[in-house]
Amino acid sequence: MSKRDYYEVLGVAKDADENTIKRAYRKLAMKYHPDRNPDDEKAAENFREVTEAYEVLTDDGKRARYDQYGHAGVDEQMQDFWGRGGAQDSHAFRDFGDMFGDVFGDMFGGRGGARTSRGADLRYNLTLTLEEAASGREVELKIPKHESCDTCNGSGARPGSNPVPCGTCGGHGQVQMQQGFFAVRRTCPTCHGAGTRIESPCLDCGGAGRVKVNKKLKIKVPAGVYDGAQVRVGGEGEAGQHGSPAGDLYVVISLKEHSIFEREGADLYCTMPVTFPQATLGAEVDAPTLHGRVKIKIPAGTEGGRVFRLRGHGVPDVRAGSQKGDLYVRVQIAVPKKMTSRQKDLLREFANEAGDDIYPERSSFLGKVKDFWEDLSNESK
Repeated sequence: MSKRDYYEVLGVAKDADENTIKRAYRKLAMKYHPDRNPDDEKAAENFREVTEAYEVLTDDGKRARYDQYGHAGVDEQMQDFWGRGGAQDSHAFRDFGDMFGDVFGDMFGGRGGARTSRGADLRYNLTLTLEEAASGREVELKIPKHESCDTCNGSGARPGSNPVPCGTCGGHGQVQMQQGFFAVRRTCPTCHGAGTRIESPCLDCGGAGRVKVNKKLKIKVPAGVYDGAQVRVGGEGEAGQHGSPAGDLYVVISLKEHSIFEREGADLYCTMPVTFPQATLGAEVDAPTLHGRVKIKIPAGTEGGRVFRLRGHGVPDVRAGSQKGDLYVRVQIAVPKKMTSRQKDLLREFANEAGDDIYPERSSFLGKVKDFWEDLSNESK
């Protein structure tokens, strides 16, 4: 099969300048690249074709011969280019590496040389009581981590010596490899991207540039911190390799379950039992808060489920400065479980004396039940 015209392959005019040709090539190379079209022989062939066209049309000498003689003018050079692996030094692949370096990282290499590796972030789980979270506190943590070696200042080399360029990659941190008809760059297997090697390792860190320590840190937990919150401590993660920046430490807060209070945001909730006489006659009772007792006046005739709001007795809102939430106290009518015979007799006497008239809700309910039963009886007739 005869080859297609190179200008047609790239979709450019015969008088197209180099920038136009380069833009057309990059667009088509991205479209047909084998890594984006695995097991697609047609895409692989198209990729080879557009790269071949680009190689010719961006070389002034080759383009001049092609314009004058067609494919015959460059046939010998192209066979040499593909047959001997000259693609490793081809400017088409250098441009291709530049284009895809940021997208695919090490696979196509591109502009970068030796890489630096930022240290890993660390996570520390810190459990607090509700009281500690509400008031805030300073805590001391003991963090097992790697820190930069003081002896070699993180270089890994013995004092008085320096790392030398890696012989495998020549200090670039990457090696170029031929895969089929195109070249790729990968992280150097010898120096793992560092670009250097240690001839005289530091005696304290063994050439790693980092040492394992148990570091003590004091951090301030803000008042009102909530369950699942993260406190970031910059630069207190793992030390980076070869003097690279350290990662960060993230302290993740979890709160213990409280025996009295439940928390929603900055508000607190609790259920407080009161006796039947207190709810019926009214009383002043002590309600619990995080900071002690607060008097609540229970009006006569208070029903179970009524909620009393105590403003400002919640926890600080960590997102709104020092403003505090509220405490909501839900009344529960306590039912006696153990009674003496005398107490039972008094209660029966009260029930007989009171009847249902003093319970308007019950009287209303019984009335509705009576009407309901009558309606059912009439429907069955």
